[in-house]
Amino acid sequence: MKKEEKVYVPMDNRLNDVKKYEVVKEKLRERGVELIQIAELTCELQKQYVKDITVETCLTHVERVVMKREVQHAILTGLELDILAEQNKLSEPLLSMLLGDYGLYGIDEVLALSIVNVYGSIGFTNFGYIDKLKPGIIGELDNAGKESGRCNTFLDDIVGAIAAAAASSIAHKYSV
Repeated sequence: MKKEEKVYVPMDNRLNDVKKYEVVKEKLRERGVELIQIAELTCELQKQYVKDITVETCLTHVERVVMKREVQHAILTGLELDILAEQNKLSEPLLSMLLGDYGLYGIDEVLALSIVNVYGSIGFTNFGYIDKLKPGIIGELDNAGKESGRCNTFLDDIVGAIAAAAASSIAHKYSV
């Protein structure tokens, strides 16, 4: 008797990248982040290297980064972990590590590095720089994440990673 093989059938509720892009933008917005704020960070990273760079150009590159499937998945995963921590729906010791943004946790940076890796090694240096300085919205998110009942452990690194990846995209396009 021949063994019956199971056939994989894709789920009907799968979202394409364009629909997920809209979901990601909305989830970021719900967490207090607009893509234009990320574009402003990107512009700061690139202004000394690309003459006459504009926030509009940077926004185009931010949008390209966020349109990538791998980036969307990283964003959705990180945001969900922050939200679950705020709702006390994670077990210990992970809950305390996320709520306290435990410095030696590091998985938030690992997730962020999966975003910057999309554009090669320059993304790593951009991310390290922005993660250390925490300019603009990143610093605001980091500070807000320290408030009681709030968790931005992944969010601040995700925003930095998107800005770093967009800056890398710009560097690739405008390199001499």
